[in-house]
Amino acid sequence: MDLDTVRTFVAAADAGRFQEAAAELAVTQQAVSKRIAALERDLGVRLFTRTPRGAELTIDGQAFLPHARELLRAADRAVASVRAGRRPLRVDVLNSRGAASGLMRSFHRAHPDIDLDVVMLFDIERAVAAVRSGAIDASFRAVAMPGRPLPDDIESVRVLDEPLQLLTGPAHALAGARSVTVAQLAGHRIWMPGLVPGTEWAAYYDDLVAEFGLTIEATGPNFGSDALLDTIADTPALATFMGGQTRVVWPAGHGLRRIPVTDPMPVYPHSLLWHRDNPHPALATLRAHLAATAAGHDAAGTWAPDWAISRRTPPPRA
Repeated sequence: MDLDTVRTFVAAADAGRFQEAAAELAVTQQAVSKRIAALERDLGVRLFTRTPRGAELTIDGQAFLPHARELLRAADRAVASVRAGRRPLRVDVLNSRGAASGLMRSFHRAHPDIDLDVVMLFDIERAVAAVRSGAIDASFRAVAMPGRPLPDDIESVRVLDEPLQLLTGPAHALAGARSVTVAQLAGHRIWMPGLVPGTEWAAYYDDLVAEFGLTIEATGPNFGSDALLDTIADTPALATFMGGQTRVVWPAGHGLRRIPVTDPMPVYPHSLLWHRDNPHPALATLRAHLAATAAGHDAAGTWAPDWAISRRTPPPRA
């Protein structure tokens, strides 16, 4: 159904005269008559009766009028939903407990007027495809993985180096340490059932193992963080790595320990990805916020894989 004919019908119904509807729509009276006639043919009914006083709605016209108004309101909402700055900024954070989610919470506190739609996509290929298609505006990822350069139309900037911590149960041999060096972890079993081959986090830990001779086991099904915490708490021989900004809560009886890792401090590099032609004004605001709040990268005494150094993009002006 042609919305112009529907809009003309509503204008004529409100004005009561085709001539006044034509003036409101900035068209000729003949154009109004032609549009109404076309709409009547589409619907198979008469919508107006001509009288000396103008044009009066028929019974069918009266029945159609509220639906015609709703059609126009729906059309206006549809246009507004994609108008620059009107739809929510859609950002992928991978998971709800990680550092990226914390960065978005900080952004929301600083800019509560900006509508957000936070999603969680699993792998980098899906996230990049969603950024390229416009399904999302940005994604937090570790880039670029070996042999998988980002497409030329995808920009990225490193926004956070998150220190790794060792998580142990109360009976683990390292549970009483205030910090542990990477060398001290050699020979200890580090259990990470969430490592999925082909993901950027699996590539990160593969390099960590190769660089420092660690033992990371990804055996067994991944039942989620709660099951992982239960197992670490009850198994003195196992520990796991956890991001220093990962938010987790465990029962008081677990007695888990979060221990900083040093000499060097492994850091997980988080980057923001977006399409270079994305016009959403809130995206520039997000980038400016991250640039203003991010700490320095590649600091002395830290370690990250060589491939994790992303292309640097100058921060936007706020």
